[in-house]
Amino acid sequence: MQTHDIRKRFLDHFIRAGHTEVPSASLILDDPNLMFVNAGMVPFKPYFLGQQTPPYSRATSVQKCVRTLDIDEVGVTTRHNTFFQMAGNFSFGDYFKREAITFAWTLLTNSVEDGGYGIDPQKLWPTVYLDDDEAEAIWRDEIGVPAERIQRRGMKDNYWSMGVPGPCGPCSEIFYDRGPEYGKEGGPEADEDRYIEIWNLVFMQNERGEGGGKDNYEILGPLPKQNIDTGMGIERVACLLQGVDNVYETDLLKPIIDLASELTGRGYGRGAHDDDVRFRVIADHARTAALLICDGVLPGNDGRGYVLRRLLRRVVRSVRLLTSASEAAGVTPRAASEPTMGALIGRVIDMMAPSYPELEERREQIVSTAVGEETSFSKTLAAGSKLFTDAATATKAAERSTISGDDAFTLHDTYGFPIDLTLEMAAEAGLTVDQHGFTALMAEQKSRAKADATARKTGHTDLSVYRDLLDRGPTEFTGFGELVSEARVLGLVADGARLPAAGAGQELTVVLDRSPLYAESGGQIADTGTITSSAGARLTVTDVQKLNKTLWLHKVRVDEGEITEGEEVLASVDAAWRHGATQGHSGTHMVHAALRQVLGPNATQAGSLNRPGYLRFDFHASGPLSEAQRSEIEEISNAAVEADYRVNTFETGLAEAKAMGALALFGENYGDEVRVVEIGGPFSMELCGGTHVSSSAQIGPITVIGESSVGSGVRRVEAYVGMDSFRYLSKERALLAGLASSLKVPSEEVPGRVEALVTRLRDAEKELERIRAEAARNAASGLIDAAVTSGSTLVVGGRLPDGIDAGDLRSLATDLRGKVADKPAVIALFSSAGGKVPFVIATTDSAREAGIKAGDLVKQIAPLVGGRGGGKPDLAQGSGTDASGTDAAMDRIRELVLR
Repeated sequence: MQTHDIRKRFLDHFIRAGHTEVPSASLILDDPNLMFVNAGMVPFKPYFLGQQTPPYSRATSVQKCVRTLDIDEVGVTTRHNTFFQMAGNFSFGDYFKREAITFAWTLLTNSVEDGGYGIDPQKLWPTVYLDDDEAEAIWRDEIGVPAERIQRRGMKDNYWSMGVPGPCGPCSEIFYDRGPEYGKEGGPEADEDRYIEIWNLVFMQNERGEGGGKDNYEILGPLPKQNIDTGMGIERVACLLQGVDNVYETDLLKPIIDLASELTGRGYGRGAHDDDVRFRVIADHARTAALLICDGVLPGNDGRGYVLRRLLRRVVRSVRLLTSASEAAGVTPRAASEPTMGALIGRVIDMMAPSYPELEERREQIVSTAVGEETSFSKTLAAGSKLFTDAATATKAAERSTISGDDAFTLHDTYGFPIDLTLEMAAEAGLTVDQHGFTALMAEQKSRAKADATARKTGHTDLSVYRDLLDRGPTEFTGFGELVSEARVLGLVADGARLPAAGAGQELTVVLDRSPLYAESGGQIADTGTITSSAGARLTVTDVQKLNKTLWLHKVRVDEGEITEGEEVLASVDAAWRHGATQGHSGTHMVHAALRQVLGPNATQAGSLNRPGYLRFDFHASGPLSEAQRSEIEEISNAAVEADYRVNTFETGLAEAKAMGALALFGENYGDEVRVVEIGGPFSMELCGGTHVSSSAQIGPITVIGESSVGSGVRRVEAYVGMDSFRYLSKERALLAGLASSLKVPSEEVPGRVEALVTRLRDAEKELERIRAEAARNAASGLIDAAVTSGSTLVVGGRLPDGIDAGDLRSLATDLRGKVADKPAVIALFSSAGGKVPFVIATTDSAREAGIKAGDLVKQIAPLVGGRGGGKPDLAQGSGTDASGTDAAMDRIRELVLR
């Protein structure tokens, strides 16, 4: 049975049983406890926590999940995956244990013809919590499972909670017996490799208190309602029904491995453990990466972006290692000469799109993002190789055979250089790596990350105070049609508690039944304004945020009077603020349309921010804009402004909007009904919930002020609009006029005159450098005449003229050494440049034969000039900060040479 069919049968089974199908939520939810959605029940947490009243009593879903805590174990074993699909059925105060158990059993054991999975009942072993007599009785007496196949287990195994105070309860897990070839008999208690868990039925009936771990917390008491939360692993069931050993051999992942094998020239499952690990990493991480990108995550250096970047780079690294193994065996695979990420991600989309069609819709963006990261990492690998060479050279120069754990960790953590690649290259160089030191530093990093995650859990915000307000329905937003609205105060909230009233000086959150103030979303920051009452209350609105996309939370400061719950008020938008905000937001649409005209349809939106007078727009692109492209984008945008296009907004169905050609924000999840903003007919048409001007001329001039990179395959353009654009151009004009006046030329001749001055300056600098170098050579030559003999060794050196950098000192030292190469000699040169005191020491062959090493001398004299240094026996260097110590340093060199 194919995985897509397994998924569909699950949903169909529970829909027939009266459950509402809930589509999978995005992998990214606004939850302070989670980086990604990691369990099927996460989207339903507000219902289980009592923060919201569910719109249905029964629900079913197949939720996309990502867990990355064990990312380093992926591939090493076949049990770890970063992405998985969790099928679940949920009851909110409706049915309980009997129905949950029956629903699960019938789906698993009913015949395929009857819509079930057709699993042999004799292979199923239920477990229950230690004192859950009721669940055991249902399994034994009503379902008919023999008592010897029902096992009781402790809190660690069969009691569930979210890891924080909140709902919890005993659970009943269903295990499948894979047979004696997989382990010993005796049920899950004896061997969880042979008996694998496929479904967990949680009987959510209690509330837990503070504590840690899976079994170190107090049970506070019963919940007001008994709920059901279950989770069945789609991938695990697929393994069983397809008769394969692990998820990597199922129908959705094996084709990715097959493609990777074709690209790299290596085979999977042929006895090479390292190869198999890499193939599993490629399949798992490519799939997870594609789904994360689809939900709006972009590669970055922290948070979710860093996780995605790490996944993609592990794929690139694994492909590289497999390719290298093929080349070592005399085979030149495709991956040796062409990028592979596009093909791998494309195969993932082919496999997963039947269940998640948004993957196909966003194919171009997903592939281009992944390919961009592959290109970037290839450059990182090249840079990392150079850094590794430097570390290896320094290790050998110090007469060591082991690269330090610090160096390996720096390569890994700072430059993204994988440790196994460091190990491979070290072996090629005849070196080893201090893996113990590296592992210790990695453990420290993980410990810090775990502490951060724990701290993040304590930031869980109790939103139950808003439950009644959420249940009343959404805030009516009136701001598209008016800037002042009559409203009623539904709630006043401060410090997590409802207030009947609030007086002057207090800061709190106000919930209104209707509001003209825009709540921050879609890249547009919130309106500011006021709330006033006939009784004399005046509140300044500093921010407006949405709760669950439906409830407007007005952050306010009470300036005068007293505001009370239930009171009738006037909510007003700061008109000047709104005017500037609409200019910025509409300007964003203009720039987006212009970008697509200049760069093509792949220049899709990756994020935006607009505020009065300013906009920034992130877009997918393979490289920076040229000056000509920037000018063209600016010209197209302003031409559209001058055309005074009418701005039309209307609501329609999502499918209809897409059919019209309306652009959707990449990674955004839309409802069935969407709002379309159309500017100038075909010029711009986007799905957007923001506020806009009524015609494009109201935007005013648009001035592009910068363009930069914000991540792999993503660029950012910034611009001013309206009066801010005028002010910026006015400053630029004043600057140009000042330059023209200083140079005594007309404004249009300023660029040419500046270019001529720059050329003259560069020529003068080159001449100055030539004179300085000549003076340095002359000074250095004179040092030989002034050299002294210490014992049998000639000591040549001293302080040269200021301004000679370390590179030039090395060249001079090498030249001087060549002139005295026939005798034991030490050359020591010092200078002063940019507040530093660079120094270099060189030794001749015969000096080294006498035991004199440049590296040793540098370490001895560096403190005398306030610095440090090191190097090889023949040439070493350093830098200090105290030029007055030069004479003492030379004296010390003579002492050491004489000794």
